[in-house]
Amino acid sequence: MKTKTKQFLQVMKLLTWAVFFGLCIKTGAILYTYLVSVIGNTVAASDLYMGLDLSNLKAYNPAYYSTLALLIIMISALKAFMFYYVIKIFMNINYESPFSKTVGALIRKISYVALSIGLLTSIATKYSEWLIDKGISLPNLLQYVYGGAEFIFFAGILFIISLVFKTGIEYQEELEETV
Repeated sequence: MKTKTKQFLQVMKLLTWAVFFGLCIKTGAILYTYLVSVIGNTVAASDLYMGLDLSNLKAYNPAYYSTLALLIIMISALKAFMFYYVIKIFMNINYESPFSKTVGALIRKISYVALSIGLLTSIATKYSEWLIDKGISLPNLLQYVYGGAEFIFFAGILFIISLVFKTGIEYQEELEETV
């Protein structure tokens, strides 16, 4: 493998770790402030995470507030989980013989997680639109419940790639048996 390719892969591995840690911190922060807001500190709902203000929703209906907050937490956690699988690919891939069952299974798992993110994001988007139609102000929410269709499309692409990987594994095993 060329030196520039190795350097690029090392940079990508480092960036993947950084995104993974960032998403874990984000998920933990949202979960923590949500729990604080439910336990008794009503002010915490006004800034769950970096400007996410759901205080109007909490005042309107605490059950609606919990539903939306938990959807946001689950979406963030699934994004972190998806990057965990990408890290596992970096740890398991053999660049001399890249088509392995482990990597193929990880790609398939990433596609399932991406599909889950897409579906939950779409649900959260529709739910927030329903709440806004009821007259509840939800400022800065869009950045937390966007991209449902994109993640579903991404899941489809990854699933196709996992099928190509499966075929590559079969060819690679056939070649190894022939040699």
